[in-house]
Order: sequence, then C-alpha cells, then structure tokens
Amino acid sequence: MTSVVTIGNFDGVHRGHLTLIARTTAEATQRGARAVALTFDPHPAAVLRPDAVPAALQSLEERTALLRESGCDEVVVVPFDAAFAAQGPEEFVDRLLVDRLAAELVVVGTNFRFGRAAAGDVALLIALGEQRGFGVEAIGLVDLGDGPVSSSALRSQLAAGDVEVVARGLGRPFSLTGEVVHGEGRGRTIGIPTANVAVAEGRALPADGVYACWAGAEGGGRTPAVVNIGWRPTFAGTSRSVEAHLLVDDGPDLYGQRLTLEFVARVRGEQRFEGPEALVARIHEDIRMARELLLAP
Repeated sequence: MTSVVTIGNFDGVHRGHLTLIARTTAEATQRGARAVALTFDPHPAAVLRPDAVPAALQSLEERTALLRESGCDEVVVVPFDAAFAAQGPEEFVDRLLVDRLAAELVVVGTNFRFGRAAAGDVALLIALGEQRGFGVEAIGLVDLGDGPVSSSALRSQLAAGDVEVVARGLGRPFSLTGEVVHGEGRGRTIGIPTANVAVAEGRALPADGVYACWAGAEGGGRTPAVVNIGWRPTFAGTSRSVEAHLLVDDGPDLYGQRLTLEFVARVRGEQRFEGPEALVARIHEDIRMARELLLAP
C-alpha cells in the first residue's frame, strides 16, 4: 500500500506539527493511502552534537501515542545512529521514502533538511521526488502571535516559565508524567503533603517556581494541584524536584503510581523563606491562587 508521509522529530507534537499531520491525513484519505509519520530516535543531536542535546518535551512513547491520536495510521521510528547520519540525501530518499514506505506524497516544513550534514533541502527533495515518482508539499511555520511555533522556541518559553504561551503552541497544556516516589517527607511534617514525581532524565521542565496544575493518576480523574519545581532553598535542598500537593481532602496513596501533571499557569517563582512558618503561610496563599485559576467559573 502506498503512503503519504510527513517527516520530522516531532518533539512536543506542537501546532506546527499538527498542521503537517492534518495535511498528511487529509491527502492519505483522499488517495486511499496510509498516513505515515516518519520520526527519529534518539534526537539527531545525540549523535551529531552530543554536548548540545536539547531537553525533550516528550518521551518517545508519548510522542508516538500523540502522533497516532492525531490521525497517523503508522508511526515509523528510525534509529538515528552514525551510519544513518552518514547517508546522502539520495540514499535517504531511496531507502526510506521509496523502498520502505512507497510514498506518493511527502509533506514537510519549508525548513526541512535531510541527508549527511543536512545537505538536502526542500528543493532537492522536490527534484528527487520528480525522478522517483512522488510529490512534495512544503508548509510554512505556524505563528500564533508569539513567534513561529517550534520545539526549540517552546523549550525556551518553558524554561522561562511561560506555560500559558507553551500551551498555545502545543494546542494543549504542557504535561509531565513520572512515578510518585518517596521524598524527604517535609511536606507532611508541615501539614502540606506532596507527591514527589520522578521525571526522566533529559526532560524539559518549566522554570523553577510554583504552578497551578491538573494532576491525574492512571485510571483516575483529574485533581487540581499546586506543583513546586525547584531546589527547596528554605531547607537548603541539593537536588531539583517536582512536588505536587493535590487540592483534595484525604487524597489517595499515590506511591508507585504514575502521575501526570498538566501545567495551567505559573503562580510565582521559587523563593527562600526565613523558616517553615513563613513557607507554610505562602503555600496557603499559593493554594488559594491555584484554586482561583483552576476552578473559577
């Protein structure tokens, strides 16, 4: 069966990516072909620039699932290694697009590059497509008023704590998922128990601070939450943590479960307080503000 293929890293599966996918799926339906997303793992920088690998907005599993949910019939994950990186543009096209995927049409962004040393561009892809019998459609970057939407721009916005801008670019709230693990237990001793969420190494995190979030365990509903990301300076913390206080009475025991946090708004930056009493007073104010942000009619 032939296919309509879109190609990219698709980290975050943001609204620019969704534009490519929507065009791919529409063409595939019209042609009676498969809609295929072709992506790579690990990120090419892990091979080409290992000292400058960008933090990931999603895990591979999350990325793949969202590509399928967005309408792709198939997600092809190509292992990106030194041998793959050494392929010339023609070999890339012949091995993947022609022989493996039988592409009728390839949908890419106007800034798409491929092949060894990124030697191939859209003009070359069009020329190779004419020779090999497939069409090419190039789509420009999406700009929602905050600048062109891209994975790198979203990482920068996230690092600044601009989770609302990030949500516009993604088309949904930014989320983190991790297993709830035992922490130092300080939250419970001050009357504000927290779930310590272990986030995979290499994941992009919002800027240190306090956020209004929705929290959801596997198989359960969503619960409003206040989430702190940072180093716990009041207690001279030595490691960065992600801690969620669920805004419910007698919440469930979450240890060992996977918890997903959806970031809605930033309440404040991380602060150092003179002692536990001042910290508790500020957390109660954070809770009040988070309730307003999450639950206001």
